[in-house]
Amino acid sequence: MEYVYAALLLHKAGKGVDEDSLKKVVEAAGISADEIRIKALVAALSQVNIDEVLKSAAVMPVAAPAAPAAAAAAPAAEEKKPAKEEEAKKEEEETALEGLSSLFG
Repeated sequence: MEYVYAALLLHKAGKGVDEDSLKKVVEAAGISADEIRIKALVAALSQVNIDEVLKSAAVMPVAAPAAPAAAAAAPAAEEKKPAKEEEAKKEEEETALEGLSSLFG
């Protein structure tokens, strides 16, 4: 995962995502660089438009859907939430999405 973070850091800084740059960033973080992983990541990212991936990732929902077992265990009375609680939850999700997109955009 640290290699992906290094690639994102280089991209955000406007630098080229190449083997030497990735190695320098990873080693600067105090991690011994694995040449094979770096080569594999650079090869994989050569076919990817990082900006487009980040835009599509920022649109993805933050909260995972509830597990079916948890929904079955909940009483029927609790399943009917007031509209105010649902609106507050949607606002929280939107705020979280905005915060996440600001990290990459």
